[in-house]
Amino acid sequence: MTDPLDPDETPIDQPKSAPEDRSTQGPLDESEHNPVRPYVDLGGIKVLPRPELGMRLEVEEGTQRVVAVTLDLAESTLQVQPFAAPRSSGLWHEIRGQIADQLRLQGATVQEVDGSLGPELRAEIPAPPDAQPPGARLARFVGVDGPRWLLRGVVTGAAVAGDAAAAQIEDLFRSIVVVRGTQPMPPRELIPLHLPAGATAE
Repeated sequence: MTDPLDPDETPIDQPKSAPEDRSTQGPLDESEHNPVRPYVDLGGIKVLPRPELGMRLEVEEGTQRVVAVTLDLAESTLQVQPFAAPRSSGLWHEIRGQIADQLRLQGATVQEVDGSLGPELRAEIPAPPDAQPPGARLARFVGVDGPRWLLRGVVTGAAVAGDAAAAQIEDLFRSIVVVRGTQPMPPRELIPLHLPAGATAE
């Protein structure tokens, strides 16, 4: 799910969806985090390094634009994207329903549950016929509304079913800092991401 949301759609005025302790436990806004900690700066988000954390940037072929950040930890994967959002209302309630509709069109089985980050989707997505290994793919779709942004994540691997692995990935998601910036952006537009300083694209 690396496609950015459609910024041309007018968002419906919805309440924000976020844990009650979001402003202290994350995911944090740039104005809320400790600048002394050694974050990896990826533009629209900052990621706190930790042992065994792998990081990949998903790049759009035609434009070479970074459209998502994929984090690998233990036997789980978390792909994240930050989007611009209205100041006073949220996007996750509306977008969660749109993701569920898209997944069902692909033949997926989708269930909405209340997780530690708020409402989320759990999906069983059919694999393509030539996929290796064969069989359905399990995924969690999570989202948190912050000040003028939405951080969306897709979780695969052990954290979909295992409690300990899920807690690890949720802690990773909460450790992310979103850098919305001051430039005007329409709601749903992907907040620009970039390679960290000194890194080169493969």
